[in-house]
Formats: sequence, C-alpha cells, structure tokens
Amino acid sequence: MKLDVSERINLLSILPQEGSFLTLKIVRELRENLSFTEEEHKKFQFKNLSDNRISWNTKEAKENNIEIGKKAESIIREKLEELDEQKKLKNEHFTLYEKFVGR
Repeated sequence: MKLDVSERINLLSILPQEGSFLTLKIVRELRENLSFTEEEHKKFQFKNLSDNRISWNTKEAKENNIEIGKKAESIIREKLEELDEQKKLKNEHFTLYEKFVGR
C-alpha cells in the first residue's frame, strides 16, 4: 500500500500494544515494514522538535509502497474503527481512515 511519511509515523503510533500472540507477531512485522531505513533517515533528514513533533525534508518524502498483509490490514482497520467509535480520531488519521476503512 502506498503510504507517505506522516501516514507511516501515525500508523506506527496507533498499532496495538497488546493482544494475542498472533496479533503481536503480525504487529511486530508491520512495525518493521513501516519503520524507516538508514537510507531514508539520511534522505528525509528527520529532526525531533522541542514540542515532541518530528520534522523532515518534505521535498524528498514521497509515498512508498509498504507491504501490508490481510491480517495486518484487518488489525489496522479495527483500530481505526475503534478510534472512530470512541470519537478519538484526529486530523492526522484522516487519510489512513480513508485508505483502510473508507474504501
């Protein structure tokens, strides 16, 4: 699935921290797929800002095709639907919600 830098970061932040062994195994693999390589770190020039935000070189930041299996996609969809039901979706979740739920 095509995801940009902010979508990858936001997705990493909402993945479940607990669950069944199978869920945790899938989430672990998904975190690895969503994480940034050393080459990407150099290219995007990530910087931690004082207010707990991250900035990067947006000229270099293109969408990347990230491998997401059916079960991982289901876990993401469930989490986004849960946030929606609890009215805890944020603006930064908008494109993720469209890609995973609003199809």
